[in-house]
Amino acid sequence: MSGDEFLTPEEKAEGKSEDWPQGKRNEHGNGGEDGGRNGPGSAVGTEILALRFETHRARLRAVAHRMLGSPAEADDAVQEAWLRLSRSDTSEVANLGGWLTTAVGRICLDMLRSRRTRREEPLDEPGVRLPEPLLAPITGADPEQEALLADSVGLALLVVLETLGPAERLALVLHDLFAVPFDEVATVVGRSPAATRQLASRARRRVQGGASAADADPDRQREVVDAFLAAARDGDFDGLVAVLDPDVVARSGAGVTTGAAAVASGAITFGRLAAVGRPALVNGSVGVVGLMEGRLVSVLSFTVVHGRIAAIDIVREPERLAGLDVTFLEG
Repeated sequence: MSGDEFLTPEEKAEGKSEDWPQGKRNEHGNGGEDGGRNGPGSAVGTEILALRFETHRARLRAVAHRMLGSPAEADDAVQEAWLRLSRSDTSEVANLGGWLTTAVGRICLDMLRSRRTRREEPLDEPGVRLPEPLLAPITGADPEQEALLADSVGLALLVVLETLGPAERLALVLHDLFAVPFDEVATVVGRSPAATRQLASRARRRVQGGASAADADPDRQREVVDAFLAAARDGDFDGLVAVLDPDVVARSGAGVTTGAAAVASGAITFGRLAAVGRPALVNGSVGVVGLMEGRLVSVLSFTVVHGRIAAIDIVREPERLAGLDVTFLEG
């Protein structure tokens, strides 16, 4: 995230973004010499609205990331919400946070439907459309990265969310994760509150059936992942099977592999990349990035349940890796 989308008033005054209207306060804190032109349509009114919007930005980005599975697309959705807000008459809006949350929901719903129209949904192809991971070093993440990771959810859950229809996903995310009442969610999806409740219930059952509760202890995660890497480097088939859940699932853009024996066989061929793999946090959980000559070639996210690897999510597509920041993993 560049941070350019939501500049402070001081940065605006320096002309760093044309998206933010210019406006200066006088010593009385208003927008003109007559002290009266500070309504919603004035530069000062827009600046005040921008400051109010900024207080909701983190929540809006969290909603968008869970809906879209992509930090870049989430930023686009939040920026679009700002543009819609800046063009709207908000004088009658009593709950700006609620207004913005539903606005972001509508934007994300449109983006998901557009994605499906372009046949980018995972079930349309042999492989899986994996969400874009959030990466950070195992230790020493900067404050911005720590904030992003604290707000992230595991790739395994995001993968399950990707299998939901757009309306199901919206109902589940807004209601279950962000406590938006069904009456308000219903206005976004264009259904009755009762039908919206059923959407969320159906989505909830699918998520609960597809995403296991992962081990939260990072030290335990690291121990299991290190054992996996060591076995892969040594070509130790039995060692790999020992750290894999019998029903382990490995997902990538190329397809899905299930079962410990099949995944272990595939991991043997991964041995060369395992030799140059570097541990990293992937969406807040211990994972591995593959670097060759300083270039990112793969990202592996592991879901560890009861001391064994239950899922491995692999991103190898160059176009998806190109947008990930891994310079902070050096050293």
